[in-house]
Amino acid sequence: MTNIPETGRTQRVQIRLIVIQVLVFSLLLTLGGRLWYLQIRNGQEYSDEAKNNHVQQVVQPAARGSILDARGVPLADNETRLVVSASRTELLKMDDDGKGVLTRLAGVLDMKPKDVLDKVRLCDAKTPQPCWNGSPYQPIPVTDEATTQQALQIRERAEDFPGITAEPTAVRRYAAPGKANTAQVLGYLSPVTDDEITKAQDSDSPYLRSDQVGRSGLERTYDKELRGKAGVTRYEVDNLGRVIGQAKNDEAEAGASVVTSIDARVQAVAEYELNQAMKTARTEFDTNTGENYKADSGAVVVMEAKTGRVVSMASLPSYDPNAWVGGISGKDYAKLTGKNSNFPLLNRAIQGQAAPGSIFKVISSTAAVNAGYPFDGNYPCPSSYSIGGQTFKNFESQGYGSISIGRALEVSCDTVYYGLAHKEWQKDGGNNPKKNANDWFYKTAHQFGLGKETGIDLPNEVSGRVPDREWKKNFAKANHDAWCKQGKKDGTYVEKIAYENCLEGDKMRAGDSVNYSIGQGDTLVTPIQMATIYAAISNGGTLYDPTVGKAIVSGDGKTVQAIEPTSHGKLPFTRKTRNEIDEALAGVATRGSAAWRFGGWPQDKIPMHAKTGTAEVYGKQTTSWFATYTKDYSIVMTISQGGTGSGASGPAVRNIYNALYGLDAAGKQDLKKALLPTPQKSLPKIQTDGTIDAPRIKPYNPESQKPPGAQTLAAVLGRRD
Repeated sequence: MTNIPETGRTQRVQIRLIVIQVLVFSLLLTLGGRLWYLQIRNGQEYSDEAKNNHVQQVVQPAARGSILDARGVPLADNETRLVVSASRTELLKMDDDGKGVLTRLAGVLDMKPKDVLDKVRLCDAKTPQPCWNGSPYQPIPVTDEATTQQALQIRERAEDFPGITAEPTAVRRYAAPGKANTAQVLGYLSPVTDDEITKAQDSDSPYLRSDQVGRSGLERTYDKELRGKAGVTRYEVDNLGRVIGQAKNDEAEAGASVVTSIDARVQAVAEYELNQAMKTARTEFDTNTGENYKADSGAVVVMEAKTGRVVSMASLPSYDPNAWVGGISGKDYAKLTGKNSNFPLLNRAIQGQAAPGSIFKVISSTAAVNAGYPFDGNYPCPSSYSIGGQTFKNFESQGYGSISIGRALEVSCDTVYYGLAHKEWQKDGGNNPKKNANDWFYKTAHQFGLGKETGIDLPNEVSGRVPDREWKKNFAKANHDAWCKQGKKDGTYVEKIAYENCLEGDKMRAGDSVNYSIGQGDTLVTPIQMATIYAAISNGGTLYDPTVGKAIVSGDGKTVQAIEPTSHGKLPFTRKTRNEIDEALAGVATRGSAAWRFGGWPQDKIPMHAKTGTAEVYGKQTTSWFATYTKDYSIVMTISQGGTGSGASGPAVRNIYNALYGLDAAGKQDLKKALLPTPQKSLPKIQTDGTIDAPRIKPYNPESQKPPGAQTLAAVLGRRD
């Protein structure tokens, strides 16, 4: 064993001690630096975060702004209802988490205990509706339909219902003044979703969990303005969720109101007349199908010709938007969206697409003139027109000899347009089109605004369809394989068409062009598009973006933001051509296909212009169209599977005009009975106190729509006997 000198051993121990001291010092230095970083450098940031971890928000929803008609009459506003709510915070303090209280509450409200318990549970990814998607620290609504007696029971037996409140609260109401439902125009509300909250976090109008969001119609278009700004009270809570103090309070700001161009009185008339027209059509016999017309849906638009503002817009079938207030039941939702519902949520005025039939001929007439055919020239109007082995007939196979384009409009002669379209098809190269074909008939339709949205301030408008060469190629590419699989040379009508399309479905054939010239074939339009076009003919050629919103009025009534009419183009005709078409359409109402519907009309005082349309749809009964205008308004009505234009829609349109101008059946005018004797020119007058002065209508006071305070509960509940 080697002996180590005492001096060497001492040196090694000293070295080890020095290393340990260095390590300890380094560790202390690192910890000190970290503490400085946490407490000094970022101390305030972490302090703020720690405070926020113990702050919870309770939201006081803002009163949603009203939607008013042009006279200030509420179409959608708020009404005071008795809302029974449960405080989840209070319930969780109980041994049974409040199940006993909620069960007793269900008995008072005549509800099932499970339904009440489900309403107050919190939503998560695995929890189905119903559940609460808002903050767990604010009262959760159980029902907004409590009766006076139920509310009094809850308040008088407070010891039996701890954490339960029954208070008057503002709830959305769709008033339907004068039975003007206006459902598809107004839309409806439903709770905000988690996805919407996340997407809106960085916007200037973020959502709160308690928000109700517009899902369709004006409620959706102007949701940001109508919603206002919710009030927020912040409470300090401990780590057990118990409130220990109040941090900050932001007052709620009421939403703005939207003044529309809708006149509730005209809306009521339009809805009634459309409904009556459809009922009448169902009593008429269709000789083609051997049964009565189904008249399963329809729409009507009344528009100011000089501004594009919508005075009335109705769509049937319809629904009651109040069904969505407080949350729609699964049963009611199925009724509105099921395959047998006929989809009442659809606004057929802007979303219903159909072939326009002969009301399209104002476009074909313009196209013919622009292609070089004189409006007052002579064109053959035989009873039928043949191309190859196919014969295209005039309506009811009637011929009129040699007539002008104007006269062809008046009597709705199809064969004049067949001939003009066929000639242009040949000039463009026929089945082997020229590289730069003129395509006057298709180009003109696009210039009239077809094939694209009008720009109306309502969501989900559809564009319709102009079946030009580009569309034809794209459609053929998408359907070629299916056509070839289905097609048979000697099969049924559908199989023969599929066979032909398999061979040359991408080509613009002669039959396509002549059919298109009278608004048939693959052409699709919407009522709002045609109302816009006929309004433009009336005003001299300006195509306006249709608008329903007329102004936005701040919650205090002090600020008014007008929504001015906007043009998106001009019709592609000269003043001379416009006047010639105008005269021809006046002839339709006096001596043409619509004359029998305008007997006694005061043409000298209020010139009427009209065009009828009866569109054929394969596999269905004909679609009825009636397009009209005066110097003030354009009205377009359509009824799916309703029969002829003048037969089904004509009487209803005449009745709407009678109401507008104050006319009786004989054409005698009484201006005192006229709903809108002149076009609307100004907004309702906004008073300094926020009320709206509407002539002949009781002024609407937004202040009255605010929920009353607790001290007025007795007045709201009524006197006890």
